[in-house]
Amino acid sequence: METVVELRAAKIPFIGFIAVHYWYVIIRGKQKDRWEVWQTQSLSQDSWGHLHKNLMPSENGVGNGASWCETIWTDTLGNKLAETIENSPIIYPYNYSYRYFPGPNSNTYVKWILKQANCDYRLSIKGIGQHY
Repeated sequence: METVVELRAAKIPFIGFIAVHYWYVIIRGKQKDRWEVWQTQSLSQDSWGHLHKNLMPSENGVGNGASWCETIWTDTLGNKLAETIENSPIIYPYNYSYRYFPGPNSNTYVKWILKQANCDYRLSIKGIGQHY
C-alpha cells in the first residue's frame, strides 16, 4: 500500500496575516492520521505531551479559515517522513515543552521532522518557531 504524506497549513487565529500552523497527514489507503504539536497537552487518547495524533480531522483548520495542502511526498521520501513522524512520540525532544515564540511549537516539530528525514523542503516565513 502506498504511503502519502501531506504537509498542511492553516492561518492562526488573530495573527494569520503573519503566522501559520503546520502539521502532517499520513495517508495509507483510506486511513488518514493527522500529526501535530498543539499548545495544550494530553487532549486525546493518542497524545504525548503537546504532540497529538488525530486531535482533529486531517483537513480541519485551526480557527481562522480552511487549511490547505502545501506539498505531498510519496515513494522513498514519503516512507521516510512517515516513519520519522510515527516514531516521533519517542524521539522528538520537545513533546513536553511549548512556547508560542520563539518555540518549540507546531512549526518547530514540522521542521524537526524534515531535518530528521533529510528533506530540504522550505517552510514559509510565516512558520514562526521553525528555527527554534
